[in-house]
Amino acid sequence: MLSLISSAIGFFASGLPKVLEFFQDRADKAHELKLAQMQTERELALAKEGFAAQARIEEIRTDQIAMQTDAERQGAALEHDKAIMARASAWVVNMNGIVRPTVTFIFVLELVLINIALTFFLLQGGLGNMTVDQFVAATNVIFSEDEMALLSGIIAFWFGSRQWGKK
Repeated sequence: MLSLISSAIGFFASGLPKVLEFFQDRADKAHELKLAQMQTERELALAKEGFAAQARIEEIRTDQIAMQTDAERQGAALEHDKAIMARASAWVVNMNGIVRPTVTFIFVLELVLINIALTFFLLQGGLGNMTVDQFVAATNVIFSEDEMALLSGIIAFWFGSRQWGKK
């Protein structure tokens, strides 16, 4: 009897987080709805008074402040890196300078070598027992979307618009 009761308690206790989550979700949605209604009422009242343009100006000003803050943060980070590199030894500076090109060369070389190997494999009649669909599926594993995204990000860095802004 005790095991039956403890099993029932365990069963119902395992569902307790879902029940609590349901009530929390319901309360959150009600709160969000109330906030949305209040915001809509505020915007309507401001529009009635002619403050809609002022709200847009404030939004633009806030965006400008955010962009300025990001630029200042980026500048401070670059200045910090310059200060560290000024005190570092020559080999540390050189290693820091070749990291990105080395990673780029590794990924591009990998892509070229895998393409050459796959071409050689096909020219040698490498399909054998494999169908074309299986071969395409295998190459999709080799050239995953994540790897292609990483490679395209690297290439875009080196040949993209960031290079044009450097002096």
